[in-house]
Amino acid sequence: QVQLVESGGGLVQAGGSLRLSCAPSGSIFSINDMAWYRQAPGKQRELVAQMTRGGSTSYADSMKGRFTISRDNAKNTVYLQMNSLKPEDTAVYYCNADIRRWRWSSSQVYWGQGTQVTVSS
Repeated sequence: QVQLVESGGGLVQAGGSLRLSCAPSGSIFSINDMAWYRQAPGKQRELVAQMTRGGSTSYADSMKGRFTISRDNAKNTVYLQMNSLKPEDTAVYYCNADIRRWRWSSSQVYWGQGTQVTVSS
């Protein structure tokens, strides 16, 4: 069974930085798109940033210029560098990946368990 494992969340003061990481546990064949979402208390889950296998990226408007998504295809890992954090960035951040488990299989979307990011004012 494949699981996405996230790390790097925590408590940080406003203006600070955090770097989140996410990688699948278990053996896989390849990963297509990878993305980060977040969900604040009482709000819907929203897309933070997305990156294709080829390196194309897209960001939510409120994160542009502050957050950077990157990935290491050799390590099957996606990162989210978050700078100039604001209290309104406080949320649970979820990793999302479109994974092919075997060469002959179709891809399937997996979600991580979430990592808490808390930004204090």
